[in-house]
Amino acid sequence: MSDAVLVIGLVSISDRASGGVYADQGIPALQDWLASALSTPFRVETRLIPDERSQIEATLVELVDTARCHLVLTTGGTGPARRDVTPEATLAVGTKEMPGFGEQMRQISLHFVPTAILSRQLAVIRETADHAALIMNLPGQPKAIKETLEGLKDADGKQLVGGIFAAVPYCVDLIGGPYMETHAAVSKTFRPKSAIRPPKE
Repeated sequence: MSDAVLVIGLVSISDRASGGVYADQGIPALQDWLASALSTPFRVETRLIPDERSQIEATLVELVDTARCHLVLTTGGTGPARRDVTPEATLAVGTKEMPGFGEQMRQISLHFVPTAILSRQLAVIRETADHAALIMNLPGQPKAIKETLEGLKDADGKQLVGGIFAAVPYCVDLIGGPYMETHAAVSKTFRPKSAIRPPKE
């Protein structure tokens, strides 16, 4: 288990945003959510790129292998349109597919829109000889990013549908990354009792 500083890669995939047609909203939304959710110190590596499969693959490889990210979150490019190639690029660089993340993302989104079944979001782990990272494809809209990561809560804050981020810290534990902790009011981390560390003095 590593005590290294947590490094998170944020990749916004959009032809128009990367071309300056409009301002990117994905990376700011991810940064804001992570700042509200994580109590563990972290730093981010950000990339804004077009919907080009070869460039997406190269960016993901660089973030994991060179920038040494422990977690990489992408936003955009997961629909059925011809230019939507984020899932293909992600699968190409992964060494293990983690299908539960995509299943849960669609389950959450179906509470809001029936078109959630058109989403092809997924997650993989990329492993090298001495490092590994979890890569997750998230929705493109800031509201959907937050809903997917946090899940659904009722008016009293009771969790109705679990967000995917609750499982992320333990996944990062299992692949040798830093011990991540969250603010429970935003995203309550789940770990087996044997994997919970006592609070630092």
